[in-house]
Amino acid sequence: MPAAPWSGVVDAVAFGPAAPQRPNPAVPLGPPGETRMDEDCLFLNVIRPSHEPTSGGVRPVMVWLQGGAYALGASSQRIYRGDRFVPDGDVVLVTLNHRLGALGFLDVRSVGVDDAETNVALRDVLLALRWVRDNIHAFGGDPDSVTVFGQSAGAGLVTALLASPAAAGLFHRAIAQSPPAGSMYGPERAATVARAFVERLGPGARTPGALRGVPVEAIVDAGAAVCTEIPREHPGMLAFAPVVGDDLLPEAPIRVLSDGRGMPVPLLIGSTHDEATLFRLMRSPLLPIRRTALRRMFDAMRSEQERGGPSLPERERMLSVYGRRRPARGVRVATDIAFRMPALWVAAGHSAVAPTHLYRFDFAPPLLRITGVGASHATDLPYVWGEFDALPRDPSFLLGGRRSAEAVSERMRRRWADFARTGVPGTGWPTYEPHRRATLVIGATDRVVPDLDARLRAGWGEQVLTFG
Repeated sequence: MPAAPWSGVVDAVAFGPAAPQRPNPAVPLGPPGETRMDEDCLFLNVIRPSHEPTSGGVRPVMVWLQGGAYALGASSQRIYRGDRFVPDGDVVLVTLNHRLGALGFLDVRSVGVDDAETNVALRDVLLALRWVRDNIHAFGGDPDSVTVFGQSAGAGLVTALLASPAAAGLFHRAIAQSPPAGSMYGPERAATVARAFVERLGPGARTPGALRGVPVEAIVDAGAAVCTEIPREHPGMLAFAPVVGDDLLPEAPIRVLSDGRGMPVPLLIGSTHDEATLFRLMRSPLLPIRRTALRRMFDAMRSEQERGGPSLPERERMLSVYGRRRPARGVRVATDIAFRMPALWVAAGHSAVAPTHLYRFDFAPPLLRITGVGASHATDLPYVWGEFDALPRDPSFLLGGRRSAEAVSERMRRRWADFARTGVPGTGWPTYEPHRRATLVIGATDRVVPDLDARLRAGWGEQVLTFG
């Protein structure tokens, strides 16, 4: 619910608590000892330049939704503080916390809590956007020029907002970086997660009354276990993601957007060249990369097809896109079904109702190229934010490449800010349209390629698929 009104001046110079989550050393939420977690986590932050607006008036507003598999992260992460992004772009930045994991995405209606609220994390985001609409002018921001942008799970939330009737009028442009737009599930899959979650809590939590009394720490622990268990048992399926079929998401966003029925606002969307290498490096179960996991995922999708779901591409035609090297094939297939194909399907549909710009981020410094990591999932974040020292002991530039990276970052920050200001991401980047399908390839030098993904689309076909 909205915060209660207050009088006087509130001391708001420190970040509010992060959403409860299992700590992850790879995702530091802030300086050691300075970041705490609490169920009372619905705080947002406003960052603006100290100088007067270059336009002499109000500034465009950019509202950031962080990634983290819908289970990790906080607005206090160093990379999102906007020290370079805000003054260079001359924008007002809003970052926010929303509930995560089981506290934010679990649908417990199937386990007896009939009056439970659904998609509470998405409701948190909508509450923040309404706050921005009503209050951002006091911070020099333009409530009629709001861009929502996010990466990974945050980009998934961006696509959900584009498909949600409840979000109408709350933002005017959208940026989705590596959106898992197909990874949102209906009641049947949500019930699978809820049952696994209750099993983890034990027999004492199998009644609606008992569930309501479970301590937050136990919810976080059970959610963390289910977060690993679900994709291992059901390859391609996330434990926590927006749920389709309620008042906020009456239809799957991938269907709405690919049909050209999303909110008609300008969209910038894309993915990285080597998304899945990060998941292989971390041995994460979140993406199916090994042959057995991919086979199980496609078998499950085939079973759904037989029950009236979307038809799968012919296997040999699809695999012919990837060559014969099996390890590389698994990474490429996972990259494309989780991120690239959803981005293409969304871009194709949304381009019919609003200007749409498609990109692929290809830049990687020498060390990441040599080690086979390449432009993996989330490696675009430091470039968008201009922050290359946000992670401790980051080895990315041990073999050089920092100067080129800074130049790539400067161009990306300028394009993202231009898009927030005008709906056009700078010069030399045409809109994505069916007759040309122009794509900006972001590398040491940027280039526009007509129908960059023609071979990929031929292999997968035009049928929109859901992932997991």
